[in-house]
Amino acid sequence: MKRLLPMPLLSLLLFAIWMGLTALTPGNALLALVLALLIPILIRRFWEPQPTVHRPLKLLVYVIVLLWDIIIANLEVSRLILARRREPQPAFVLYPLSLTEPFPITILASTISLTPGTISAHLRIHDGTLLIHALDIEDTQALIDQIRRRYEQPLKEIFQC
Repeated sequence: MKRLLPMPLLSLLLFAIWMGLTALTPGNALLALVLALLIPILIRRFWEPQPTVHRPLKLLVYVIVLLWDIIIANLEVSRLILARRREPQPAFVLYPLSLTEPFPITILASTISLTPGTISAHLRIHDGTLLIHALDIEDTQALIDQIRRRYEQPLKEIFQC
């Protein structure tokens, strides 16, 4: 059974997303089922060892916080672009990572890139830092503190690393 469904939650998520994005027809349901079964089998070797979520409720809270932050950041970037009261102050920020495991670092970098106005530009493994570009930043230390408090600390708790 583990060979057919190596990641059952991913299969379920893929099926649900496909069905949510397409018309509810038998053909789409069959295609969604085939993709939900094949994709996890094809990517299984890239996910080993699979990360263990130790605090699933905390993961749910993390996703809700992230969605909220994406909405707020969209509004702030829109206001910055449309209002044009002042010029944006873009900057690169070197973020010191306290995470050491690859999967939580990947989630952190993806979270930063998902939030409008910031993007993860380069992971520097040799010194444990993440280079972040911010569209408009006045206080780099405030950005570092916000990322650590809202994203990195919860990820440490979720994955216990």
